[in-house]
Amino acid sequence: MPYELVLKNGRVIDPSQGIDRITDVAFAGGKVAALGDGLSGTQERNVSGLIVTPGLIDLHTHVYWGGTSLGVDPDSFARKSAVSTCVDTGSAGPGNFPGFRKHVIERSTARILVYLHISFAGIYGFAKNFMIGESHDMRLLAGREAVEIINANRDVIIGVKVRIGRHASGPAGIQPLDVALQVADETGLPLMAHIDEPPPSYEAVVSRLRAGDVLTHCFRPFPNAPVDGRGKIKPEILEARQRGVLFDIGHGMGSFSWKSARAMMAQGFQPDTISSDVHALCIEGPAYDQVTTLSKFLALGMSINDIIAASTVNAAKALRRPELGTFKIGSAGDASILELRSGAFSLEDTRGEIVVAPERIFAAGLVIAGQDIGTDDQTLAAAAE
Repeated sequence: MPYELVLKNGRVIDPSQGIDRITDVAFAGGKVAALGDGLSGTQERNVSGLIVTPGLIDLHTHVYWGGTSLGVDPDSFARKSAVSTCVDTGSAGPGNFPGFRKHVIERSTARILVYLHISFAGIYGFAKNFMIGESHDMRLLAGREAVEIINANRDVIIGVKVRIGRHASGPAGIQPLDVALQVADETGLPLMAHIDEPPPSYEAVVSRLRAGDVLTHCFRPFPNAPVDGRGKIKPEILEARQRGVLFDIGHGMGSFSWKSARAMMAQGFQPDTISSDVHALCIEGPAYDQVTTLSKFLALGMSINDIIAASTVNAAKALRRPELGTFKIGSAGDASILELRSGAFSLEDTRGEIVVAPERIFAAGLVIAGQDIGTDDQTLAAAAE
């Protein structure tokens, strides 16, 4: 019996199974149905010359479109970047999560999972000419309400989000992390911590995180870079990795530095996960999308297999969702189709430094729940109906 959809003759890279070879991937019933040569399906797509990976997971996005000023449209972003799972990191808090779920999550073709913000209204004051850190006022931190919302929505809420730093928490300093850690402990979920400029320091925040918690913006620039003035990794960061803290890129508009990245990579410190932190103020640059962010790690000497792992199986482990980020039979029927091009590609960081890279990754297609989403907005909208 033929399968419903077969991607044929692509270079299949699935780090969860150690696979890197030319073969076919078949889907049926919204799941991965087979992996092998000569498969046939009702619908077939020849992807010869392209890379086929388990559906990419962007571990740090802001996709509460229309509900927050920083939100972008999840389906448009998914198509543009071949991302099957957008993980929204704190756009919504307990006060506005129900609207996020009803009006965006349940209507999107792209899968959306959530780190719920401990701020009652999430990230409510983030725009080009209006910036208020939601963690400045401890009265806005709603631990009890966050626990209630998490317990009622565990199918989509996978963790707790807190933002710490001079801009995000201001006079409250590191105190919001206390509330977030208590919520995470009470619900048994991991925490994702944002850091920006000090105070508090990168070292102070990462020293408080537990195994399975995520420190995002891990390759950010000075001040609060992961390396000291001599380019050496700060010891608190090495200690945190040893006890199981996960380090995520979270590129965004201010949180990825070529200088920090070169220093970290030179000392063998690769990120656990690579994410775009896409939002309204960086989708036109310098982050753009997930594939652009992934491409920067090719320029840093990271292998294509490790890059794919950082946006598939590693991200799935951080989410505690083993059915994602893999082509194991019976797993979620998601696939990303990528093109690796050679040339001269200008890639900027958040401080304006440009690196001209000889290779770049481009999105060439997307499969979600066994459905070929297509390559334009009209096809994507039709698939959502």
